Amino acid sequence: MNAEVQDEQQVVWAVTDTDIGPLLLAATRDGLVNVVFHATEDVRDQALARLASRLGTEPVEDPGSPLLAEAIRQLAAYFAGALHDFELPLDWSLITGFNRQVLRALASGVPYGTVVGYGDLAGRVGQPGAAQAMGTAMGANPLPLVVPCHRVVESDGGIGGFGGGLETKRKLLALEGVLPEPLF
Repeated sequence: MNAEVQDEQQVVWAVTDTDIGPLLLAATRDGLVNVVFHATEDVRDQALARLASRLGTEPVEDPGSPLLAEAIRQLAAYFAGALHDFELPLDWSLITGFNRQVLRALASGVPYGTVVGYGDLAGRVGQPGAAQAMGTAMGANPLPLVVPCHRVVESDGGIGGFGGGLETKRKLLALEGVLPEPLF
């Protein structure tokens, strides 16, 4: 196999510590492909096995990879309160169809410090009756935090669900000024 083909198929990963715990970041040469919350050893191993199966190549640990460096830098700036908009190349290959359409609309249309209801987001993608399908799309998000599914809430003011856990969602919304900081 020539080096160019091998390079195209490469998936690199690293775990970075954040204010919400360890995050696993994986990237291809097309961009960031996966973000995984609570990246303990077991969670990491399961996520890497899923990536290998879905992308057809074994991910390689490379915390110094230039493919990951900018994502790690921007995440640190985000958690420091110095970055509001991620500007990263994203590899959307883990998500297709309606879910990809929804997540692209979310990424481009719900800025830092704001929230959107599931029903409102459904309307934005031309499916006003598909509020329930929005929850499925959020749950399928391979790029949480960077594609901000934590900003999607229930129309009655409830926080809604979150694959990273409700405490993580509360912390992210507090960081962005949507919710008050926890008292303790």
